[in-house]
Amino acid sequence: MNLAVIAPPWASDDEALALRATARKFFETVAVPNQKRWAEQRFIDREFWLEAGKLGLLCLAVPEEYGGGGGTFAHDMVVLEEQSRIEEPGFGNHVHSGIVAPYLLAYGSEEQRHHWLPRMASGEVVAAIAMTEPGAGSDLASMTTRATRQGDHYLIDGAKTFITNGGSADLILLAAKTDPAGGAHGVSLFLVDANNCLGFERGRVLDKLGQHSGDTAELFFDSASVPADSLLGDVEGMGFGQLMTQLPQERLLLAVAAAASAQRAVDLAVDYTKNRHAFGKPLFAKQHVKFELAECATLARVAKVFVDDCVNKHLDGSLDAATASMAKYWTTDIQCQVVDRCLQLFGGNGYMRDYPIAEMYANARAQRIYGGANEIMKELIARSL
Repeated sequence: MNLAVIAPPWASDDEALALRATARKFFETVAVPNQKRWAEQRFIDREFWLEAGKLGLLCLAVPEEYGGGGGTFAHDMVVLEEQSRIEEPGFGNHVHSGIVAPYLLAYGSEEQRHHWLPRMASGEVVAAIAMTEPGAGSDLASMTTRATRQGDHYLIDGAKTFITNGGSADLILLAAKTDPAGGAHGVSLFLVDANNCLGFERGRVLDKLGQHSGDTAELFFDSASVPADSLLGDVEGMGFGQLMTQLPQERLLLAVAAAASAQRAVDLAVDYTKNRHAFGKPLFAKQHVKFELAECATLARVAKVFVDDCVNKHLDGSLDAATASMAKYWTTDIQCQVVDRCLQLFGGNGYMRDYPIAEMYANARAQRIYGGANEIMKELIARSL
């Protein structure tokens, strides 16, 4: 396939095309043969992260002085599109490179950046972000995890859940209240060294409906001690503002993956219906099947055009939070709708996990929940009207 034909406008130069070719070959030859095993063991091999680092597929938007690729958000999105193309949900690079690394770049000290980013770019360190709690999901201001200053350390108490990369992360970007009475203004972010933090324990890797290869986990902090210089930012209480500034990019990441998944569902269904025969003819010959695919293909195309426009706006700094929320909610709704309609065209085979469309169906459902539930996205959009 000519990669230039499918390249979006924000990733159509020679460098981006070469990156796409490298990422595609890597995912097809290294990830695909291991996907079943990863799903059974509930985590991605660390060797895969290290190999991705060697190929320069991690932290592409991180400047070279910190060990990164020296590119832009667009380069990380090329890798995410290729990952979505083979439907590998467990490789949490979208969190690692697309969320945690930008926080370090935007708010970290020089010492923090030089300590963490080069090892994140190499795959030696895997990163996670811990916001959600058992009693506080999308309502981040209501989190109960506490961080209390004790001399040159903070003592952290609380629990987090649904944490992507939580079972294996070496670095955890943790949200906690440093001023419990301060509401949103009392939230601070911390860089927790998960391998050197007394009082920190990982809970179980959660048994999810889909995305089985991802080590989504519970995290527990019992007077967990972290150095005072682990605070992200100059002073306490900056965390909620940092989160609100960065969340639109997280939501755009989910939209990029959603659009890619919707298109893959259409591609799989077209191929299946053209090769599957019923009543002496290919399924594709039936008008109902053709019309279903025509509608799904149109929805997938519109989603991609919308997402590409959002990426362009994000690259030039003009993407607003409401539009990012629109992209997240609408494309993930479309993803679930298109995957469901395409699965129907597979008949009974669509319900069998031997067929990728079945895995896509289970994997897609979380997209409408994490990153801010779609109902919250609509609330945020409405506030801008």
